[in-house]
Amino acid sequence: MARRVFFSFHYKYVWKVNQVRSMPNITGTAAAGFQDASLWEEAKLKGDKEIKKMIDDGLKNTSVTVVFVTYGTSTRKYINYEIDQSLAKGNGLVAVQIHHLKDSNGETGSPGAIPAQIEANGFKAYKYTNKEALARWIEEAATLAGK
Repeated sequence: MARRVFFSFHYKYVWKVNQVRSMPNITGTAAAGFQDASLWEEAKLKGDKEIKKMIDDGLKNTSVTVVFVTYGTSTRKYINYEIDQSLAKGNGLVAVQIHHLKDSNGETGSPGAIPAQIEANGFKAYKYTNKEALARWIEEAATLAGK
């Protein structure tokens, strides 16, 4: 059975996220359904209400939210909304640092702060190593949430 996972991340780092989100047995929504930059840009033009609706729709039928952490994640405009909505629906949470992965220019980045709600609610944070570990962390977050 595939687990539906919501991926929360700063869209600026979608290249890094794309390196890890296509996993067997995980069905993920890309940034609330934004599969490419053009959809994200179109959503931004519609305003906060529309973006929050897209996030809410992206969270439907998910059991875990993976927050991909890079420099600036904790100050991203919608990060708290995504995490708060995930908690409200009972999703498990896991923060995964991906700053060390190479971007489209072959460069790595600086680590970012783990959003406070993750550990404050009993969930964990990790530095990405491989897809097998990510799959374990997702299952662990689901178990912690009782899913």
